[in-house]
Parts: sequence; C-alpha cells; structure tokens
Amino acid sequence: MAQNKPTAAKGRGRPRAYDPQTALQQALGVFWNTGYSGASLDSIASAAGMNRPSLYAAFGDKHALYIKALDQYWATAHAAMQAALTDSSLSLAQALSGFYEGQLAIYFSGDGQPRGCFAIGTATTEAVEDPEIRNVLSARLSQLDADLEKRLQTAIDAGELKTDSNPAALAVLISSLLHSISIRARAGKSRDELAGLAGDAIKVICG
Repeated sequence: MAQNKPTAAKGRGRPRAYDPQTALQQALGVFWNTGYSGASLDSIASAAGMNRPSLYAAFGDKHALYIKALDQYWATAHAAMQAALTDSSLSLAQALSGFYEGQLAIYFSGDGQPRGCFAIGTATTEAVEDPEIRNVLSARLSQLDADLEKRLQTAIDAGELKTDSNPAALAVLISSLLHSISIRARAGKSRDELAGLAGDAIKVICG
C-alpha cells in the first residue's frame, strides 16, 4: 500500500507588508505634528501605510502605540545625548555644546516647521490626566538629569568646575534650558538663535 508523502507545512497568515520600525516612525511623526489628542487612528494608519486592523494587531490601541512612539523617540534622543556626554576626549564645554547641538538637530528634523522635543511637546499635555504617560515622562527626565549630573561630577573631579559646584542643581539647570529651547523652537525661533542661546549658557556654566 502506497504511503502518502508528507507535505511541507504551509506558513500561516500573510507575510507582513510593512516594516514595524518604519511604521512606528511614521506614527511618531503624526503624534509629533498633531499631539496625542489630535492624532486619529485613521491618520496614523494612513501615514504608516497600514489599515486600522493591521495597525492595532501590530501595536495595540492608540495609547499603546503612543507609548511605543515615546520610547522610540527617547532612544534616538538619548543616543545623541550620550554620544556627547560620554566622549572622554571632550571638555565639559565641548560636551555640552554637542549635547545641545544633537538635540537641535532632532528638533529641526521635520519637513515643515521645527517640532521641538517630542516628549516636551506632546507628553507634558497628556501627563496631567494620564498616569502611565506621566510616569514614563518623569522617568525619562530623571534619567536625563542623572546623565548630566554624572558628566558634571566628572568635570568637577577634573578641575573644570569649582569643587563646591552642585552637580545636581547644574544638571537641572542644563536640562531646563534644553526644554526651553524645545519650546522656543516650536514658537519659531531659528536654529542659529537657539544655538547661540545654548552657547551663552555654556559660558556661564563653565565660567
């Protein structure tokens, strides 16, 4: 009796017709331009080149998608910050200059008007009513302050800053200026003007 040959198992479902990282980046752009409340799933799906069911299956609901976009943005912004702050060949002034310039490059990266910082521009509004977004934002800001404080302590140890300098207070000052630069970028200030503002602040901080 002839035996039936085993057939190769067929793959289940259709292959993805989209790249998840590209789709997430497109969704991030919609949130960045319109804010969380102003972004609809239809507009996000259209920008990502997906239909709503596929978008939901890939990323979850709008809230889950926003959190993923916030994490994606932070990964990019933080990498740029760390590139400047952890470079041991740079003086403190050079590191801070690279720190601000790296973020300005992101703030002015859109095709239209400068969008500033994604987190400051969108998450601060939602954080008032949304505990999860508030916790994510708070954790990111605390990490930023900690990274800056570490670099400032290195500068104190190297004699670049006075021994009685307060690295924690200076870190908050530096990050606060960054947030102000983000807001001013959205308000229409030029990149050159904001770079000048950062440069003046660095001179004050570094003496």
